[in-house]
Amino acid sequence: MTTPTQADPSGPSTGSEPVAHLAVAIVGNGFSGLGTAIRLRQAGEDNFLIFERHDDVGGTWRDNSYPGCACDVPSHLYSFSFAPNPDWSRSFSAQPEIHAYLQRVSAEYDIERFTRNRHEVLDASWDDDAQHWVVTTSQGVWTADVLVLGSGALSDPSFPDVPGLDDFEGPVFHSATWRHDLDLRGRRVAVIGTGASAIQFVPEIAPVVDTLKVFQRTPPWIMPRGDRAITGVEKLLFRWFPPAQRIVREAIYWARETFVFGFKDPKRMGKAAKIAEAHMRRQVTDPELREKITPTYSMGCKRILLSNDYLPALDRDNVEVVTEKIVEVRPDAVVTADGVTHEVDTIIAGTGFAIGDLPISHRVHGRGGRSLADDWAGSPFAHNGTMISGFPNAFTLLGPNTGLGHNSVVFMIESQINLVLDTIRHMREHGVGAVEPTVAAQTAFVEEMQRRTAGTVWVDGGCSSWYLDKHGQNSALWPTFTMPFRRRLKHFRPEEYVLTPTSRS
Repeated sequence: MTTPTQADPSGPSTGSEPVAHLAVAIVGNGFSGLGTAIRLRQAGEDNFLIFERHDDVGGTWRDNSYPGCACDVPSHLYSFSFAPNPDWSRSFSAQPEIHAYLQRVSAEYDIERFTRNRHEVLDASWDDDAQHWVVTTSQGVWTADVLVLGSGALSDPSFPDVPGLDDFEGPVFHSATWRHDLDLRGRRVAVIGTGASAIQFVPEIAPVVDTLKVFQRTPPWIMPRGDRAITGVEKLLFRWFPPAQRIVREAIYWARETFVFGFKDPKRMGKAAKIAEAHMRRQVTDPELREKITPTYSMGCKRILLSNDYLPALDRDNVEVVTEKIVEVRPDAVVTADGVTHEVDTIIAGTGFAIGDLPISHRVHGRGGRSLADDWAGSPFAHNGTMISGFPNAFTLLGPNTGLGHNSVVFMIESQINLVLDTIRHMREHGVGAVEPTVAAQTAFVEEMQRRTAGTVWVDGGCSSWYLDKHGQNSALWPTFTMPFRRRLKHFRPEEYVLTPTSRS
């Protein structure tokens, strides 16, 4: 793989000058994009750009600024291994602190000059003759030898498909696009959804709104949140003796790895479920409410949530949990299947993200002009969760089968970045112009994922979740321990790929 320097990569083509050429084009500036950029710089590569559709680093942790937003993975583990932060204020960090961490890391590694904000990628198409990607953004066109998709699965909000929602006369917004300009005091609010976001913002708004109707389709399992402030002594120790923080990080990592045993066998989740049930009994006094919010499926089938204040918020006099299905939204109300009209003046959707049909998949076109969405057809797949047959020199970070139910996805991201760098090294050392997985290797990986998922709580737990795609297959989660994933992706394995010699001199 060569790196032409025919044009300054800092500027795009506007139609009159040559297209600027990059070694690597990165889409998205969250953990995935930023981590890739830093590791490229450390490897001596500076002919790359990050294309970010918004105006700041952070990805999910920039966009999700709703009240109470925080991480449910311990801070010391939910950060880059090469950029530890000794100054985390709590064991589970809040959104502003994680966003500030990413901003600081970007500045420290001088990534800002490689970033093009407000450059939304409108199309990325593979040119087989030229052996490069043509990346069209909202502000110009670049070409690139390698394309890294770091936009992630939690980037495009998913709204509930409810008749009449567009005709509602009051404010309607998603938790990922929070209306900070809207004063909720005294308002009659409907919250649709009871997932990871809702359990964090509901306790924040419940004390200030007039009434709050929480429309629940399926109750989540909720465990106590073992959060605490990190002491000044601990911070000093981590700052002056970094190995101490590394030891803490390792201990958290290996402790969370053991959670896999419960996910692999639904029966083993029984003890954890008893803890959750006791947690509910302590926090909810109303027996009727407890019955409404008690799950009937195995713990772990859906994402296990952590909270110490969500359940008490549901027990407030001004809060009602509604379990009947929403059938219609009127200009001033939400109507449920039992015929009840719930008068509200504000609707907040806590309904997650478009995971099964990622918008970026419609904008990436491989050999023959087929889009990722065409190939996936509702069941995303990728060899090692990272590369896809028919899409040469393209990597998708946190792609299919790389999500986790038990550990830190930052670990998975760093594992994938290892593969990105080693693949680029191999291409340059061996004169490879295009690389993609063999169909056989890709098929074997997908089949392995389904085989490893069989019998787990994710498919046999008695629920329907975003872990499974519309065909009922696990296309989201890595279904076992994460260390084997790290070992798989540590080195590029030529026997698993189709390698085409470079056509450029």
